[in-house]
Amino acid sequence: MSAILTYLLYFLLSYLLLTLTLYLFSYIGSTTAGFFARLLASYLALIAITSYGVFASIFLQLVGFGRSSQWAVGRGFAWAMGWAVGVRFTLEGKEILKGTRPAVFVGNHQSELDVLMLGTIFPQNCAVTAKKSLKRIPFLGWFMSLSGTVFIDRTNRRTAVAAFDGAAAEMRKHRQSVFIFPEGTRSYFEKPDLLPFKKGAFHLAIQAKVPIVPVVVANYSHVMSVKRWIFRSGVIPVKVLSPIPTSHLTADDVEDLARDTHDVMLKELLKLTDKARMEAGVERETASADGGDTAKASGVDAGRGRRM
Repeated sequence: MSAILTYLLYFLLSYLLLTLTLYLFSYIGSTTAGFFARLLASYLALIAITSYGVFASIFLQLVGFGRSSQWAVGRGFAWAMGWAVGVRFTLEGKEILKGTRPAVFVGNHQSELDVLMLGTIFPQNCAVTAKKSLKRIPFLGWFMSLSGTVFIDRTNRRTAVAAFDGAAAEMRKHRQSVFIFPEGTRSYFEKPDLLPFKKGAFHLAIQAKVPIVPVVVANYSHVMSVKRWIFRSGVIPVKVLSPIPTSHLTADDVEDLARDTHDVMLKELLKLTDKARMEAGVERETASADGGDTAKASGVDAGRGRRM
């Protein structure tokens, strides 16, 4: 056992030394060094906080506050990772975030940095949805399982429907909200744009008779770009938009609801990104609805027949 602890200590010290060395090179002008320094720092923060989150989730469940696990641990992660990488998210519309419950919160998904965004803005009595494969990842998967994450198997429509049915029942019974990235994957867009939305979030909102609350994060490729190996400090604005009611809608309205939400979020994304880049002194890029790098944003699934 002592040998294992010794190896772990050496590994940790080597990891920290490498991270600090890369940070040093970044300060003398190496963008690539800065990218890897912040990447290593964020991984360390993620492992540390999710390890803490496993025990915190167990404790909060025992004392009757299990549904606040993701909120509580998220705040700790936002502090730790934000300090480690020098990135901060600012929030406009906090009163909507706090005052709308239960709800289906939907946000644009740009990169792994969105984990920090969630830690910063995540409301109480809310859970995330995630692909089922994340459940098997040590520390992160353990924490997500213990804290009430709704896991979705996108390869199996029957189990995906069952997961959303369970989430809808939980929302009605305990006034529990859910946060979903309706794009279904990270876009890594260099310009403000959205991938087509999958319809699961909108099925869930209509089924549970709760509002859709759009959460828009400005495009932050000037702060983090995986394609260009850029990861620098910065301030990224987030805006919570007015809730979209669904109590009068039926399953036949899912496609229209997804499209309308997509349009509202894309319009705000363009404005929020222009403002953020102007304030950061970044050269304004021409943004359009076709400005993404990997797909045009149509507001609905590429496969019209798909329902999840």
